[in-house]
Formats: sequence, C-alpha cells, structure tokens
Amino acid sequence: MAALARFLVTVLAAALATNVAGAGEVGVNYGRVANDLPDPGAVVNLLKQNGITMVKLYDANPKVLASLANTGIKVMVMLPNEEVAAAAADPAYALRWARASVAAYRPATQIHAVAVGNEVFDSRPDLNAKLVPAMTNVQAALAQLGLADAVKVTTPVAFSAVTDSYPPSSGRFRDDIAQTVMKPMLTFLKRTGSYLTINIYPFLAYADHPDQISLDYALGNANPGERGDATAGLLGAALLENNGVRDDDTGLVYYSLLDAQLDATYYAMDDLGFPSLRAYLGETGHPSGGRRHGGRGRRHLMAGDDDVATVANAHAYINNVINRVLAGNTGTPHRPGADMDVYIFALFNENEKGAGADDVEQHFGLFYPNMQKVYDFDFHHSSGGGGGGSSGGAKASWCAANAAVGDSRLQAALDWACGHGADCSAIQPGAACYEPNTKLAHASYAFNDYYQRKGRASGTCDFSGAAYVVYQAPANTCSAKAASWCVANTAVGDARLQAALDWACGNGADCGAIQPGATCFDPDTKAAHASYAFNSYYQRKGRAAGTCDFAGAASVVYQPPKIGSCVLPSRA
Repeated sequence: MAALARFLVTVLAAALATNVAGAGEVGVNYGRVANDLPDPGAVVNLLKQNGITMVKLYDANPKVLASLANTGIKVMVMLPNEEVAAAAADPAYALRWARASVAAYRPATQIHAVAVGNEVFDSRPDLNAKLVPAMTNVQAALAQLGLADAVKVTTPVAFSAVTDSYPPSSGRFRDDIAQTVMKPMLTFLKRTGSYLTINIYPFLAYADHPDQISLDYALGNANPGERGDATAGLLGAALLENNGVRDDDTGLVYYSLLDAQLDATYYAMDDLGFPSLRAYLGETGHPSGGRRHGGRGRRHLMAGDDDVATVANAHAYINNVINRVLAGNTGTPHRPGADMDVYIFALFNENEKGAGADDVEQHFGLFYPNMQKVYDFDFHHSSGGGGGGSSGGAKASWCAANAAVGDSRLQAALDWACGHGADCSAIQPGAACYEPNTKLAHASYAFNDYYQRKGRASGTCDFSGAAYVVYQAPANTCSAKAASWCVANTAVGDARLQAALDWACGNGADCGAIQPGATCFDPDTKAAHASYAFNSYYQRKGRAAGTCDFAGAASVVYQPPKIGSCVLPSRA
C-alpha cells in the first residue's frame, strides 16, 4: 500500500509539473442588478481587502469607474447589447463611446479590455450579424485614441455557442454562427492580439443531466492538477467518486467538467483554423441556493437531498477554480500550456435577477449585499506556495463536515485528517468528544482541529469537498477543553470497583482525600471512593483518551458529579 501511495504521489507530481505551464489572473464579475448593494466606494474597498485585482463590469458606469481610479485593479468595461447596433452602424458613435467610457478614465482607472455586447447569440440573436462590425469599430476607435495596444476588444460568448461538446474533441461552433460570425470574429481577435471570452457553467450541465454526470466531476473535486500539492491530489483521488472521463478519440482523460467544456471550445476554435488563439473565462460560477426555473434542471433541484445549489458545493467549485488559477494551473488536457484569465460570477447576490427569491440567479454571489462572505475563499494566496493563514484579527471561523458527501467519504477524509496533524484523541471511545458517535460529528471535530492548527489557512478546510468553512460555531460543537470527569460504573459491582480503585491509587491517583477522616471519605461507599480515585487519575493524566476506562469500571461525564459534599475537580 505504501508503495502504491508513493507511485500515485509521483504520478500526481508529474501531472502538476505538466499543468503549471499555464498562467492567468482571477477576478470577479461586478453586476448591479439589485436594489440593496453597497455604494461603489465601499465595493472597491471590499475588492482591495480581499485581494481581488480584476473586475468585469456590465456597463461603463461613471461612478463605478471613478471609484476604481488609482487602485491598480484591472477593469473590463462593456458596451451593452442595446448599443451594439449603433456602434456597428456608425464609427463616430463607437468613437464617442470609447472616448467617454474608456479614454476619459485612463490611466487612473486601469481599463484593459472592452466587452462588446454580452452573450449576444443567446440574448439578442437579432444582433448576430452586427456583432463583429461593432467590435471592429470600437477597436478602430481605441486605435484612434492611442489605446489599441493597452485595451483589447472581445465579446463574452455563452457556452451554448458550442455544439457536440461531448466528447470534447468533437466540439464545434453551431452551424448558424460558425462561418458567418465566429470565423470573422476569431480572425478579428487574432489580428488585434485579443482573445475569445467564453462563459461556462458546469453547474448547468450537471443540473440537466444528473444521471449522466457525477457531482464531483462537475465540481472539479478530483483533478489533482487543481490541488496545490500532490498529497491533496492523492487525497482527492482516494475520496471521490470521479475516475475521470476519457475522450476515446484523443486518449485524454478529464477529471473536471470545466476542463472538458474548455477543451470543447478549444477544439471548436481549432476546427475554424485558430489552434493558438487564447480563450478566457468571462463567467463561471456555482449557486449557493435557489432553484432553476424551467426545465428538467428545476425538477432535479427540487428533489431535496440531491440539491446541487448548496453553500458547500458552491464553496467547493469556486475554491477549486480560484486555487488552480492562483497556482498557475490554467492549462487543460488539450492545451496544457494555456494562459487564461478567469472571472468568477459574481461578486454579490443580486436580488432583482431571475424569477424571484428562490431563483438560482439570485444566489451566485461571493458576498451578501451586507458584504459578508457567503462562504470562505481567498484571492491572496497561491495554493502551490504554502499559503497564509487568517490574521490574528480575522473573523472567527470553523471547519464543518459536509454531510452531503456521505459517510464513506467522511470516514476517508477523517482518517486523512487524523493522520496528517489533527489531534483526534478527543473523539476516541470514552474521550470528551466521542459523543455523539456519528461520522458527521467526528469528522467535523477532526476537520476543525486540522483547520485551526493550520492557522485557518486557505485550502485547509476542503478535504476534497468533504468540508467547508462557516462563520458561526456549528450547533453542538464539542471542545476537548470542555470540563469532564471520570466516575465509577456501579453496574460492574463492588469487587471490580475495589480492584480498579486499588490499581488507580497505586498508579498515580491521589487517594489521600478518601482515607478515614479526610474530606472525601464520606460517603463511605465503593462507588464514591472509586469515582474520586478514577477522576484523580484521569485529571492527572490530562484527561487523555483511554485514561478513564479501568476495564469498564468507569466512564466520562460532562456534568459535575455530586458525591455527598465532595467536589471532584476538573482540569478544564
């Protein structure tokens, strides 16, 4: 077994060496379809506090752009769909827009890209023929303003533009846009040194086909290249029901649906003759609640325990994406050296999106509108570099087990945590936190102990999706530091109590207080004297696991025992 583990670590380390060739940055989409969001100045402070260095906007709002001045945060602004036709028809219109929305704010506001339209093929197909002309005119306007090198023009394309995406090597653009729009667009992007922007949500594919796609594959939980080290990758491979998906046409194996969908996009670009053009992720995310409105996905998400739109799953997916980008692992099986920027969707939960409060569209945010995190994430660290923990003034947090993964995965993660630094003595039989004796309770204890010992560093509460960070102490949280006592088990009878009592007094217990005339001699019973001796031994041994047993003659309790007027001490 040890030899197998060494072999797997070697293989995973080699995989890491292959994948780190890519590089990129990770940012966020700052949408404002809500009536309860903080003002832009507060939002900019939030971005800076959380190490977020790149944002994509859905317009060119003057107040937002002014607030981003002199921050060093890179900004992608957007020419909205409503203005695409005008920009396509009139170069002068495009110039006025570029001057007012880009040049007016640079260089103080670091605008580095312009998105022309947003998912036009899906939301405004009537603009399909006007999209590339609009991009061309905006780029020409930037060139006229001396900004063509500093500011690139692109357009976000929904993944629905790719058809036949399984297996990935069959990826092609839809017939209605491939030659008429995509090929001219890719030609433009290559000529101007820009990149395709693709929006990909593995969550949607999983919600539509839960019987064909594993949740771990959709979350990217088992791709060792997305972990910061080979050990974590080995843990993922051991824990997760994700053996990868093989593309029989290429022999490539995928452990992440995101990688498969990215490669389907790359193959579609190859098919049109652009094998080296870059593609960036304009949007990717996972909802922390709600349901899809319409279609099979909604029925699946209403099935209760199988609901994929959860805080735990959003935490797993988003952290997998952030960690891989910060570690430089932006390559895919087809393009292992790909350089890719990624924008997480979205910065906030937005309460005016979708069909109502239960719509997943309102639950993609990293933050609530009050600027509290929905779940833990970290844009500061590099997961391959031994990351930083929470500062001394950081908000209190705990690592809790994710019941949704099931007992077998919890047990595997629990075993790993206990073997890699967590102090699990308190959850051994008879110890302070053994009860409740459930996988969930024991795993939460072990995960949290590991997390706290690692300084609450980013990535130390994941266990391949078996855990997530919370900001309120979980109900029934057990602490090994809580007071506990060792008392006699009267069911074993006086003879066994006497034998255990004699052993305790002869092996370290201080039994002076139960001698005739001493403070705890009364009540003069075997049970009372044994309880005193057993508890003395237990406390002197630091309440270590196994020190309150005495061959079944004793047990641990967590309420102060009453033995006449004698008070049994606890070292808590």
